[in-house]
Amino acid sequence: MSALSVKQLFAPISADMHAVDAVIRDRLYSDVVLIRQVAEYIIHSGGKRLRPALVLFTAGAMGYQGTQHQELAAVVEFIHTATLLHDDVVDESDLRRGSKTANAIFGSAASVLVGDFLYSRAFQMMVGVDDMRVMRVLADATNVIAEGEVLQLLNCHNADVVIDDYLRVIRYKTAKLFEAASRLGGILGGADEALENRLAAFGMHLGTAFQLIDDVLDYSAEESATGKHLGDDLAEGKPTLPLIHVMQHGSPAQAALVRGAIESGGRDDFAAVLAAIQHTGALEETRRYAQAEASLAIAAISDLPPSIFKDALLELSHFAVERNH
Repeated sequence: MSALSVKQLFAPISADMHAVDAVIRDRLYSDVVLIRQVAEYIIHSGGKRLRPALVLFTAGAMGYQGTQHQELAAVVEFIHTATLLHDDVVDESDLRRGSKTANAIFGSAASVLVGDFLYSRAFQMMVGVDDMRVMRVLADATNVIAEGEVLQLLNCHNADVVIDDYLRVIRYKTAKLFEAASRLGGILGGADEALENRLAAFGMHLGTAFQLIDDVLDYSAEESATGKHLGDDLAEGKPTLPLIHVMQHGSPAQAALVRGAIESGGRDDFAAVLAAIQHTGALEETRRYAQAEASLAIAAISDLPPSIFKDALLELSHFAVERNH
């Protein structure tokens, strides 16, 4: 799907998204100029806004009529942005969304500290919603995300990571915020516990599918489409699913090549590793995992009453797997 398709996908929530952007602009403000500069740079650098959209779509699917979903969508985007700022420092990345990362421009110290500002501003905003369940969902999510970041750090340069270990990192680090965003829409819309849990499951499976396709794109996409360097995961020694597949199903020589590349990091072996990935069908296998997750996401909301919002959530499940950026 193209960027236009994302725009079409978001058509039912376009007015809400404009309102969310206004909330973001308003709540980004700080008297400290550097905070404004860094925060505005990353917030306005062209992300897909999928996570805030999930809050809006699920609230819409529940028939919610207020404005708190706009505030919570902004909270979710702030939490996501804080994780990106910290992530890029940890990974020493210099390119995101086709532009220099904040740490490449402003330095690592400023990026970490402004990430902290965004986290704390998100908590100020969620307190304003004055709903203990909302606060619990977001507090739990941010804690699990932090655990996922540390788990990923421990996995780096570790060639003994198996698929279940890797999927656990995805569920903690990426899928948890998708899950929280989807659950929040249910809470605002007055969903009963069973339906709230199904919405949360939708988000979790969607987020997992989304990350698995990110892992595929790291070895297959056009750099201009993703806005990231190809082979970043390999350079950082991250054992993602395509690499794990080669180690489990490739020849002894291919497995040894990938193991060495993970343990040493860097891009020196990228061409040879890419050839092994292609030869073993690792990207196709990773796509199958992603497709299975998307199917579980679709099944989780099958009982939702028909609406343009439900249709958009189903389309989003297809987009997560079919996208090229």
